[in-house]
Amino acid sequence: MPDKHLSSQFDSELNRVSARVMELGGLVEQQIHQAVHALTQFSTDSIAQINANEARVNAMEVEIDYELSSIIGRRQPTARDLRMLMAFSKVTANLERMGDEAHKIARMVQSIIESGAARSLPAGELRVAAEMASSMLRKALDALARLDTKSAVVILKEDDLIDHEFDGFVRKLITYMMEDPRKISPSLDLLFVAKAIERIGDHSKNVAEQIIYLVEGKDIRHETMDVIESTVK
Repeated sequence: MPDKHLSSQFDSELNRVSARVMELGGLVEQQIHQAVHALTQFSTDSIAQINANEARVNAMEVEIDYELSSIIGRRQPTARDLRMLMAFSKVTANLERMGDEAHKIARMVQSIIESGAARSLPAGELRVAAEMASSMLRKALDALARLDTKSAVVILKEDDLIDHEFDGFVRKLITYMMEDPRKISPSLDLLFVAKAIERIGDHSKNVAEQIIYLVEGKDIRHETMDVIESTVK
């Protein structure tokens, strides 16, 4: 009976920390949605919302890390439970970094607005990549909630599409700057926005990798897609 009681407590702690990770994911998803709106509409309201939530994202990362460390220290979990806790820790770190990228987008868009060049820059060219990055995070959170490794593989493949969009945008932006050197400074801000979007995709990919690690018990980082697909049953 005591063992069952302790097991029930442990399961409750795992469920609570899992819910906290998903809560953080929802907040970061909101941050990225606001960042996309700030970029496409040059919305100062969205920028203000991102800035207001930045501290909350950071605080939640610290709180979740503390909970994870506390569980590991008190429960000495077995291999699979430890794998789950380690995966949650890495997912939390990637979510916080996505929040940082959303905050970076807000700062760069604010700088572009202040430059007076907002409407003359090709920011609309980034809409597809930005919406893809937002969609990748949403899919990653859904796959995490369901421990869906097949969906995780799809997310890994989608990361290449964002990379392709980023490379194409950089080429267009270089041409734009060459045609009008007066726009170089705000264009560089827009380049940082593009890089932040690309990094959000990278972090969503990292979350997908952690889902596969959690379910299959194999670290598939840096593996080829053939190896990854053979790992996912």
